Amino acid sequence: MINSQDIKIGTCIRMDGKLYFCIDFLHVKPGKGNTIMRTKLKNVVDGRVLERRFDIGEKLEDVRVERRPFQYLYKDGDDYVFMNQETFEQVNILHDVITGVDFMKEGDTVEVVIDASNEQILFAEMPAKTVLKVTYTEPGLKGDTATNTLKPATVETGAEVRVPLFINEGELIEIDTRDGSYGGRVKV
Repeated sequence: MINSQDIKIGTCIRMDGKLYFCIDFLHVKPGKGNTIMRTKLKNVVDGRVLERRFDIGEKLEDVRVERRPFQYLYKDGDDYVFMNQETFEQVNILHDVITGVDFMKEGDTVEVVIDASNEQILFAEMPAKTVLKVTYTEPGLKGDTATNTLKPATVETGAEVRVPLFINEGELIEIDTRDGSYGGRVKV
């Protein structure tokens, strides 16, 4: 159990039988009355965000989580098979609990968040940015750098992203795995 004033970004708590990560918090001292903690909590399972206020000193059930590196091996039906890089144990993780799964290629390392009390996998996250090769896009024209116009491009994982007109097939680009946005061209 922790006190509500001990909540920080990344703290995991159990509330109403569900697990939540704190993504934002603020201590509020109104002119009258007691100090409160205003928090934004993200549901581990479905990703919904809710705002919740706690009185200072309120007891909350904290959950000890561990972040471990796992390497993506291959896809098996709807599951993805990963290998723990410390124990070399292989585990299956469902598609729905992996953030950035569309930009994941074999050999990538992801961070898997595990409930330390029962070794249950909560979710897996790709790194925020990844570098992928463009496998198909319409050819760019010389001088197409002046506007902010975007065109569709398919990357090596099969995902489609929007890229500037000057990007051509075979080029390496940086992609934000959280929203699939183009980050820039990568020089080799």
